[in-house]
Amino acid sequence: MDINSQNIEEIVKQVLQNMQGTTSAPASSKDIPDTAHVAMLTELEKFEIKEYPMPAIGDDDILVKVEGCGVCGTDAHEFKRDPFVLIPVALGHEGTGEVVKVGKNVKVDSAGKPLGVGDKVVTCMIFKDNPDITMFDLNKQNVGGADVYGLLPDDDVHLNGWFADYLVVRKGSTIFNVSDLDLDSRILIEPCAVLIHAVERAKTTGILRFNSRVAVQGCGPIGLICIAVLRTMGIENIVAIDGEDKRLEFAKKMGADKVVNFKNYKGIEALADGVKEAFGGYEADFAFQCTGSPVAHSNIYKFIRSGGGLCELGFFINGGDATINPHFDLCAKEITLVGSWVYTLRDYATTFDFLKRAKAIGLPMSDLITHRYPLEEINEALKTNLAMQGLKIAIINK
Repeated sequence: MDINSQNIEEIVKQVLQNMQGTTSAPASSKDIPDTAHVAMLTELEKFEIKEYPMPAIGDDDILVKVEGCGVCGTDAHEFKRDPFVLIPVALGHEGTGEVVKVGKNVKVDSAGKPLGVGDKVVTCMIFKDNPDITMFDLNKQNVGGADVYGLLPDDDVHLNGWFADYLVVRKGSTIFNVSDLDLDSRILIEPCAVLIHAVERAKTTGILRFNSRVAVQGCGPIGLICIAVLRTMGIENIVAIDGEDKRLEFAKKMGADKVVNFKNYKGIEALADGVKEAFGGYEADFAFQCTGSPVAHSNIYKFIRSGGGLCELGFFINGGDATINPHFDLCAKEITLVGSWVYTLRDYATTFDFLKRAKAIGLPMSDLITHRYPLEEINEALKTNLAMQGLKIAIINK
């Protein structure tokens, strides 16, 4: 190996710096620009690419160079209506990237895994000193009450969302080293964690088992990932229900045994018979409702056997009221119903293993990402999402 004097000088400088306990310089500090770019939502349906000075990185901070970020339905709602009243805001919470600079106090990730420059990471939540949200308590509390990068009010840092080329991860945040996953898998971690949590909630009923007949209603990204999670658990008797043939065909690739297009049936009774026929003359033991449609929620009880179970996870925002008959739909059938929203930290970590398992058994997880846009075309990306074209839309940085 040819090591010249300049190389030796740099190595010695790095070693001395680490020994002194100062904020560590990145391996490629010369490559970190003086400014960063953020896709800032400045008004309804309008992102502007803003350029800001690169902020200082404190002793507990991490600077991440963003590689990509998925577009979530929450981003689309904020883009269209600003229901959280955040404008101006840097969106994007399904992101991932490479650590390029760390503060001196940063040694490990939230699971205790070593973390340093060059590692690939994802973030989960930013906690507000809430002792009820812990890494190793499975179902004590989900993380829905915590803050998240991509839904933070703008401040003097500005690098608060993954729709950018750099993100500053600050003290109190959860961060995971996921260097053993490829880019597509890392972009899918956040939505997959939603389904890991939903299935864990379903398992608490004691009804979802290895040989269960399972109906999954809605074959958008959430429903399709639900099918994949069930398939990695060894559950094979899965019927997918949707109104688009292309999505139903994808459901088969993800592990659904049979599919039912509700547009081919007139009325709920006919549709329920169609689902029953797909199960070989039986009703579902368990069902997952993965749409935000109140009508879909009202209908799904008709697919489930007496003593069966239901997990409702489609309503991430207020989608309106659903009408059911409590006697016929719930009480007389003794349906066990659980709701699911976001995830716990344990679910987030479990998701990493799920993605590896899904890949190992040949599920086409990467094919969920049907559209990829550069940051400067983020307005087009959100419009594609709102038009329900494709499945998962992603922003990919070069």
